[in-house]
Amino acid sequence: MGRPPRDRAAERAAITAAAARLLAGTPLRTTSGKLTATELIAESGLRRDVLYEHRDLLDDFKARARLRHHVPDAMQQLAGRCSTLGQELAAAQEELHRERTATTLLRRVVTELSIELDQARAQADARAAITRLDSRPAPDRHRDEQ
Repeated sequence: MGRPPRDRAAERAAITAAAARLLAGTPLRTTSGKLTATELIAESGLRRDVLYEHRDLLDDFKARARLRHHVPDAMQQLAGRCSTLGQELAAAQEELHRERTATTLLRRVVTELSIELDQARAQADARAAITRLDSRPAPDRHRDEQ
């Protein structure tokens, strides 16, 4: 019992489809997004020796990958978005730092004003508790003159 005959047309179709998906940045079987022969093997689902039997397809894939500087369009867009988000994050962190500084200052002011208010209330209560004795009898001056 030998192996069933290989379908070279199906192998070529699998390699071509895998190359197209990798170059488009939409792989099905790989996640790195690299444009390498190893990724093409993994994406096509074929063995390494089978891929290298279709050397023309591999060379075409490598040439198209070099034209793209080894970064698919989708990955370039993601890198640009990542850069933009990084800048937005830095700006948000700076704003958060300013807000935290202002909040700390306001918290101190509120604490000091609360202490002053408590002291003023205590003084007002102390004044209210003291009975004034303004109605003392005046010294009798006429007694001494007699």
